Amino acid sequence: MTLKNFLTVCLFSAFLFSCNSKEEKDKYNHVFYRAVNGKDTAILDLKINDKRFYGRYEILYHKIGKDSGDVRGDMHGDTLRGDFHFISNGGSWKRTPIALLQKDNKLILGKGVIGTYFNLPLFLPDVPIEYNNSQFVFERIEN
Repeated sequence: MTLKNFLTVCLFSAFLFSCNSKEEKDKYNHVFYRAVNGKDTAILDLKINDKRFYGRYEILYHKIGKDSGDVRGDMHGDTLRGDFHFISNGGSWKRTPIALLQKDNKLILGKGVIGTYFNLPLFLPDVPIEYNNSQFVFERIEN
């Protein structure tokens, strides 16, 4: 096993163990968001506390298909940063970073330059994430 593969396995294992900690799941708030952009619709079904979030994310592309999968990450002030692990249009599994800015009871999807670190995609730290002209602005839906 090469050093790079070994470090990747160690990092991934540490990440899994930290996500599966004994944190109490009942202290999460359940929130539901929806965004519409033209004929495309995105749905976020999240569990959020003051440190972390996790849930389901689905993007429905009009007459093309959908991306559907899990989202999870950490809270950094008013920003949710994590990753979206999904099946694209019923094809193969993909992983992409996600950043959402909380503003006025809405979530604004951010865009940034994506790079990789130990084969995990992430937003490059030297390039700011753009929240203007977002593809989706999610509005909270009451259950």
